Amino acid sequence: MAHFVIAPQWQGSGSARAMQLVDGAEAIAGDLPASACTRLEVPVEAGESLDTGIRRASSLGRIRELVRDAVASQPEPVVVIGGDCGVSIGALEAVAAEDVALVWLDAHADLNTPESSPSGAFHGMVLRAALGDGAERLRLSRGVLTPDRVVLAGTRELDDAERQFIDENDISLVPPERLADPEALIAAISATGAARVYLHIDLDVFDPSAVTGVSFPVPFGPDAGAVIAAVRAVRDRFPLAGATIAEFSPSSPDAAIDDMPTILRLLGAVA
Repeated sequence: MAHFVIAPQWQGSGSARAMQLVDGAEAIAGDLPASACTRLEVPVEAGESLDTGIRRASSLGRIRELVRDAVASQPEPVVVIGGDCGVSIGALEAVAAEDVALVWLDAHADLNTPESSPSGAFHGMVLRAALGDGAERLRLSRGVLTPDRVVLAGTRELDDAERQFIDENDISLVPPERLADPEALIAAISATGAARVYLHIDLDVFDPSAVTGVSFPVPFGPDAGAVIAAVRAVRDRFPLAGATIAEFSPSSPDAAIDDMPTILRLLGAVA
């Protein structure tokens, strides 16, 4: 059985409904075996930017350490349940290595820096921080993860600065229409030369018709079957270094119930 780290972080979000990410994490955790879960006590305060250009950076730095330590303490790969997608930075700090590729299943690339970000919200900078750029408090050491070991999948909404970074660094991109064929994702991962995979799954990678409880829905995404089949294919072909499922932001308890069957199918494919 997989082990789950529940990290109901909301401080990285730029959404007016950021606090609903706490509800989303708890809704998912409620369907998991308590014995298989480590629940993190996320700071309740928003936190300060500390002159980083990142909103709430002080709290985000503390949560990064909590996630890192919780993931590192487990002998087997861990599935981190967010909260906003910034929870991946601590998890990646614990497991990233030269043989690990990062598959970023997300409608957004999250490749901004504090200088290019239109919002100052960390959830739009997480992948760039994982590549060693941005504020020192929240970035990984440069070279721990490199662009040639990153695969963007289902990504369809990019800022100009993100497009430029993708082009300059030749980052692999599997758009939504190609994600319908799991072999397209497998081929992109194989091209990295990695032996293991970390799966980062932001629920807005799904088309809004498949999962409604997200803060920043983007149309024309893959359907539930395509995403889940792609995840299963990755799990069948590569050992998992770990995974994140993030950004569940249901508008109400009833809305959470409507999305949970798809989320549980995704959890089954990951774990």
